[in-house]
Amino acid sequence: MFVSGQIPIDPQTGQFVAGGIAEQTERVLNNLKAVLEASGSSLDQVVKTTVFLADMKEFTGMNEVYTTFFSGAPPARATVAAAGLPRDARVEIEAVALISE
Repeated sequence: MFVSGQIPIDPQTGQFVAGGIAEQTERVLNNLKAVLEASGSSLDQVVKTTVFLADMKEFTGMNEVYTTFFSGAPPARATVAAAGLPRDARVEIEAVALISE
């Protein structure tokens, strides 16, 4: 399963979450988790992610939250700086995951 980039939009309000990189990363990963679970997969089934950061100086803050979402060995990951993320997000994450049959 290929999950397109998730940004820090609260699905209840349709608005960005308040706060910095940690809060945005948490929202993005919760959005990713919801998409995966709705499709019969899970974060445990993710084999690769791509993290897009508006500012690479925020890598540590993003990574501190990111690592709490994956049990055991985290999936392969590429992290790139990307200017102009949708709606001026600070972080966007896309994923490739297995789907249980």
